[in-house]
Amino acid sequence: MSKTETTSTDRPTATPPPEPSRHQLAITVWLAVLPTLTGLQFVLGDLLAQLPRYVGPPVMATLAVPIVVYGLMPRLLLLRARLTGKGRRVVVA
Repeated sequence: MSKTETTSTDRPTATPPPEPSRHQLAITVWLAVLPTLTGLQFVLGDLLAQLPRYVGPPVMATLAVPIVVYGLMPRLLLLRARLTGKGRRVVVA
């Protein structure tokens, strides 16, 4: 083996945190969705009130889902892992 080659045991690997239970995930989703929808309602409420009623929910969902999925959920799940002491740990093989 040359000096440039490494084996999988040469470097530490991070173990992913355990998956949250359904109840923890439900609370986490609620904690992400409620403030997102509330904030969007404050920002877009007057604009949406001028449009037909059937336009509001798709607009809110189109904006809220990416905010929650890509912005808030990863941060909340990381916070959950840190608070429960189940954050990423380096395991040296």
